[in-house]
Amino acid sequence: MAYTTHHTASAAPASPISALKILAKPFVAIGNGLVALGEANDRSRKVQTLMAMSDAELAERGLKRDQIVQHVFSDVYYI
Repeated sequence: MAYTTHHTASAAPASPISALKILAKPFVAIGNGLVALGEANDRSRKVQTLMAMSDAELAERGLKRDQIVQHVFSDVYYI
């Protein structure tokens, strides 16, 4: 006579770490969206273009590297 047993694997209880990851997903998505919006901005692209120039090229335009952001956003922010 043979005996057969049947075992089912029970699902492991959710760990607190995975629960935090689930709760954090919407906030991560919002943050990624805000970063994408910021990088798509024309002013951000202008800053990146100027930052890619050499110091000599910036000097031809009358700028120093530490003045780039102030120059690009001068009509929006008073510094």
